[in-house]
Amino acid sequence: MTEFWLISAPGEKTCQQTWDKLMVATTRTNNLSTNHKFNIPDLKVGTLDVLVGLSDELAKLDTFVESVVKKVAQYMADVLEDSKDKVQENLLANGVDLVTYISRFQWDMAKYPIKQSLKNISEIVSKQVTQIDNDLKARASAYNNLKGNLQNLERKNAGSLLTRSLADIVKKDDFVLDSEYLVTMLVVVPKTNYLDWQKTYETLAEMVVPRSTKQLFEDNESGLFSVTLFRKAVDDFRHKARENKFTVRDFQYNEEEMKADKEEMTRLSTDKKKQFGPLVRWLKVNFSEAFIAWIHIKALRVFVESVLRYGLPVNFQAMLLQPNKKNMKKLREVLYDLYKHLDSSAAVIDASMDIPGLNLSQQEYYPYVYYKIDCNLLDFKV
Repeated sequence: MTEFWLISAPGEKTCQQTWDKLMVATTRTNNLSTNHKFNIPDLKVGTLDVLVGLSDELAKLDTFVESVVKKVAQYMADVLEDSKDKVQENLLANGVDLVTYISRFQWDMAKYPIKQSLKNISEIVSKQVTQIDNDLKARASAYNNLKGNLQNLERKNAGSLLTRSLADIVKKDDFVLDSEYLVTMLVVVPKTNYLDWQKTYETLAEMVVPRSTKQLFEDNESGLFSVTLFRKAVDDFRHKARENKFTVRDFQYNEEEMKADKEEMTRLSTDKKKQFGPLVRWLKVNFSEAFIAWIHIKALRVFVESVLRYGLPVNFQAMLLQPNKKNMKKLREVLYDLYKHLDSSAAVIDASMDIPGLNLSQQEYYPYVYYKIDCNLLDFKV
């Protein structure tokens, strides 16, 4: 289960009491969740007006940062060609797995100095993550172009004999070259028609050189045969071959072109290998940066929302719950009973109750401060 509920409730006589109450209600008797204290430092509160404005800004920033975290994670999966075990081991925050990082969260004083105002801290995060987003677009675009060009070339060198490149199949010796009168053609013959080909190829046009056919290659469906004939008979031969279900490939032996194709393939393949390592390292580092920034935004939101809801002086306990999947509904009910006294409007209609015509679940409003953190960041389930 990679879903966390980050909640806060006002301190009773002490914040420890608030924590103890939650533990008794959710773990000691009924194993509804695994809980951790979520440490938020003494941040600068500022004025009420600033907090109200910041509450909206942080909501937008949260959505943006989460989208960047997911983009970096998903691109990591694309680059590692979806080898799932490798993806997970590269998606770390501060060198540890995501669950460990969140459950042992410590504010990063060096990156986000708490002497700064809340607005400044949110701007530091915004700037940092926007930079990661822009860098990702540039790096992904360059790598995807390279990968695309390589795939196109690989496609040309694979597939059926009717469409694939023949450069790595044919040799110079297979052709009559530099003759004024004669030309060698390449013909794709279905396996089931080999006998027909041997019987008829000499008679498909008037000027076919007898016994000049040779099988050069075979795949699952067809064989590639060469045949030599006079240049003036080419059109006639092509037409008759088609009538007999033999396909003449348009191919001219050109050593320079074939060499250039092979060199391009080698160059792209080498470039891709060269870029792969640094790109994975960049993704690893910047996934960690973006994820850490995201959890700091969650911490900021809990702080701002708790001050707005529970008032001053700052006195609340932030708590991280990892719900037991089977008991999520029950956990909601227990939390509701525990905190319904905090907000009479939330006590009338609880978002976990399904009331026809009221779409409250979208807003997920509860009498306590609540934010969800979902660590399953990839399209596929890991």
